[in-house]
Amino acid sequence: MKLHEFQAKDLLAKSGIPTPQGQLVKDSDQASKVAQTIPGPPWVVKAQVHTGGRGKAGGIKVVHDPDEMIAATKTMLKKSLVTKQTGPEGVMVRQVLIETGVDIEREFYLSMVVDRATAMPTMIFSQAGGMEIEEVADQTPELILKEHIDPTTGWMPYQARNLIYHIDPIPSPAAVKLLTSIMAEIYKIFMTLDCSLLEINPLVATREGNILALDAKIQIDDNALFRQKDLHELDDPEEKDPLELMAEKYQLSYIRLNGNIGAMVNGAGLAMATMDLIKMAGAEPANFLDVGGGASEEMITKGFEIILKDKRVEAILINIFGGILRCDVLARGVLAAAKNTDIKVPLIVRLEGTNVDEGRRILKNSDLKFLVAKNLTDAADLVTKQVKDEGK
Repeated sequence: MKLHEFQAKDLLAKSGIPTPQGQLVKDSDQASKVAQTIPGPPWVVKAQVHTGGRGKAGGIKVVHDPDEMIAATKTMLKKSLVTKQTGPEGVMVRQVLIETGVDIEREFYLSMVVDRATAMPTMIFSQAGGMEIEEVADQTPELILKEHIDPTTGWMPYQARNLIYHIDPIPSPAAVKLLTSIMAEIYKIFMTLDCSLLEINPLVATREGNILALDAKIQIDDNALFRQKDLHELDDPEEKDPLELMAEKYQLSYIRLNGNIGAMVNGAGLAMATMDLIKMAGAEPANFLDVGGGASEEMITKGFEIILKDKRVEAILINIFGGILRCDVLARGVLAAAKNTDIKVPLIVRLEGTNVDEGRRILKNSDLKFLVAKNLTDAADLVTKQVKDEGK
């Protein structure tokens, strides 16, 4: 679950990590009053959307008088912001954060993630703050510093020194003390709130000697939300794709993509392999949809309906290995969905496993026209044929 910048900063501030003074605004009338309550000029107007790359896309503007502030707010609100992470359709800006400007002396990058290679929480620190960390890692990897943290001991003070004293130049003693304190708090927040990502970019040193989280991003592990009920209330459904929201309601793992071949699969690994298969066939997957090993007929039905609601889908590949999820259950779910939906795209089905003969019999005896694949290779060939036929 992703949090907005203003929500992430609220959590940081509650833990004693300084952030710029700011106010959330949802219309231009509110913006006209901000100049009276937030110190400035300058001020910074920031679109609150779940995507990175806002600055380059015009989603962050520095303004120097109230009229500029109002104009920048009007420019962003109720408009689609297109970044390199959103795709051409962009995301709608429904609120902006207006903050006091900061006199920056130096920028750092600070984050916490779980390193899958070591299976340990890991703090990442860099003196190249304000830049996209992927670019830094690609162009100057020596500037990326990491500390793996043993959960049995937790964050240790020497680990902060390992990070801070390896940057050039080393910050002042006062700044070192502040950075050390912030790093300890970041680890505590990351573990306590079950975060999958906590990122401050940039974490800035001001000319007045303060350390501030100028931007913040927090993602919460969905699997831990059952014990983070207060955080669950921070979820913003308007930032999610409507089909993803529908899938979430029925506990389906669905991610909408930009391709033309819908896919329904059981098991994340098989889903990834199926997406590769679609791309090898010369097409693009329209979605990631894992109905899971314990999917019911209703879940199958809803999953099928979700795929069909995507107007970009030109064909559907159903790739099921019947283990926990029996092939006959899948077949009945597909037929149930078909009764409620006008199917106008080709259906390619590959079934193997438990009750596969029964599943195939159910599909064969239905009124629907299925292209039945004998194996994965055959499924790829059928997808390729559909792509070529659609291109004619």
